[in-house]
Amino acid sequence: MIVQSCDGYQGITSISFTIPRQQYQQCLKVVESFKQQFGVHTVTGSPQICKLSVSGIGLRSHTSVAIGMFQALANSGVNVDMINTSELRVNVVVDSASARQALASLTERFQHSIA
Repeated sequence: MIVQSCDGYQGITSISFTIPRQQYQQCLKVVESFKQQFGVHTVTGSPQICKLSVSGIGLRSHTSVAIGMFQALANSGVNVDMINTSELRVNVVVDSASARQALASLTERFQHSIA
């Protein structure tokens, strides 16, 4: 998962991405090594995240699926750290401490849709 964002006020661009947890330390070293070359101000990361997805062909035409996903997470008090979407999938990253609650709330919300 790769997400790029820009702070319109300060003009700062951020790039966030997910990798397998076992590659975290190695990846952090690689990114730090490019810091000066690309003018990167800060490198941060966390190995304690969880990525959850809701997917299906219906996402193309049913915006209510994404709305339901975010409502379920908000209603259960789960903070979303990153969002990535496509025509077929909505991905979110949450803190691993919230992972079980997030999964439970999404399962409850979409249990009728699970094949």
